[in-house]
Amino acid sequence: MVRPELAIQSLRAQIERIEGTNRRARSVLPFGIAEVDSRLPGGGLALGALHEVAGGGNGAIDGAAAALFSAGVAARTRGRVLWCITRPDLFAPSIAQAGLGADRVIYVEACDDRTVLSCMEEGLRHGGLGSVVGEVARLSMTASRRLQLAAEGTGSIGIALRRWRRQTEAADFGQPTAAMTRWRVSVMPSTALPVPGVGRPRWLVELIRARAGDSADFELEACDDTGCLALPADLVHRPGAAEGGRRSASA
Repeated sequence: MVRPELAIQSLRAQIERIEGTNRRARSVLPFGIAEVDSRLPGGGLALGALHEVAGGGNGAIDGAAAALFSAGVAARTRGRVLWCITRPDLFAPSIAQAGLGADRVIYVEACDDRTVLSCMEEGLRHGGLGSVVGEVARLSMTASRRLQLAAEGTGSIGIALRRWRRQTEAADFGQPTAAMTRWRVSVMPSTALPVPGVGRPRWLVELIRARAGDSADFELEACDDTGCLALPADLVHRPGAAEGGRRSASA
């Protein structure tokens, strides 16, 4: 009788062959947190791939956290970062605090989602960029597949940062795309301090979908000035922390 874990590994290998993801050895960008990396195929975010990031249900507050999460990922890649926007409301000092300095970022302001997607594709095909971030409300399967193929060709990492002008547009986030992973970031009460003041921001980071992987969610401290997340100390030392804390996100 075949053990379940071996059957799952065999099935994942078949899916990779069908989808063509074995055409090149895929490297990854680890988060450096075992509880997170162990949930991702290969032990980190796949390079040469597209990933989706969105805020939770608390409007602009969670949207800002999603942007900082994306900035932290981009900060840990090598080379310049292309960031495509439709609204000039990105606060560069906060992005810098998440590890992505202004001298590394090339901003492109476009008139609509279609133009942003075109700029993202060109940036990913260029091959000289560490990552490409694009703020879009809608992302079709066709558009996401083009971005995924462009990223595969050069090894750059693509991040579709989902932003909505109207709450009704948020329903599009549940539609299938070709992205390797899909994340949702929500703000939580900051880390408590033994003295009056505000501690390090804390997020609920949900891995909603991972191709050939499982969904999960994590309570994490926000990006530091190197773009790195951290597992809060109170979760590290509490019973059951080795199991990764909260892991109940649904796909």
